[in-house]
Amino acid sequence: MTIYIGNLSFQATEDDLREVFAEYGKVSRVSLPTDRETGRKRGFAFVEMETEAQEDQAIAELDGAEWLGREIRVNKAKPREASNRRNGSF
Repeated sequence: MTIYIGNLSFQATEDDLREVFAEYGKVSRVSLPTDRETGRKRGFAFVEMETEAQEDQAIAELDGAEWLGREIRVNKAKPREASNRRNGSF
């Protein structure tokens, strides 16, 4: 399972996220998407941890917390749905 972190400060780095989430267990992967055209961070990230129990604890503790001047949203990531454009219809 993957954790979604929203309303993230544009100053946050992958190392920052890894450090914060490491307090709740072993971090397997951090993804901090950037805009393809500008290269700027998009204000959200994904974190995977070693166990679901660690992820659940991190979500419970960090959702709504203030971090780097922003109140972050932390929850389980939802599977990405195919857009209508990819299916050939508009």
